[in-house]
Amino acid sequence: MATGEVTASPTQTPAQLPHHKVKIKKAGQRACNEKNEKGKFCGGHLKRWFYTTDVIEQACGDAEKSWGPNAEVYRCEHCKTLYLPAPADAKINVAGPGIVSVFGLTLPPKK
Repeated sequence: MATGEVTASPTQTPAQLPHHKVKIKKAGQRACNEKNEKGKFCGGHLKRWFYTTDVIEQACGDAEKSWGPNAEVYRCEHCKTLYLPAPADAKINVAGPGIVSVFGLTLPPKK
C-alpha cells in the first residue's frame, strides 16, 4: 500500500515480513506484549518508527516495499517487533483524546 494507510482488522493477522515480526496494536496499547522464550512479556515501549530514515532498515528495505514510504508503524524498543496501528485508534492523537477544559477554553478538534 503506497498511500501510507495501513489497514487490518483485529482478528486478521498481518502479513509477516522476511526480517521483522509484525503484529497489530490493540486499542490504546503502548507496551509490547510479545513473549520471550521463557514466556515472559517483553513490556518495551512502542515508539513510532520512521523506517525510511533508519540506516539498518534501508539496507533491508522490507517495510518500505510492503507499506510505502509514509506508513504509521510502531516498534518495540527492546525486541524490535513491529506493530501496525489498531483500526479503533485511527486518527487519534498518541497522547489520547484529552479532557474538556473546566475553564471553557476547549478548542474544537482538528479535522
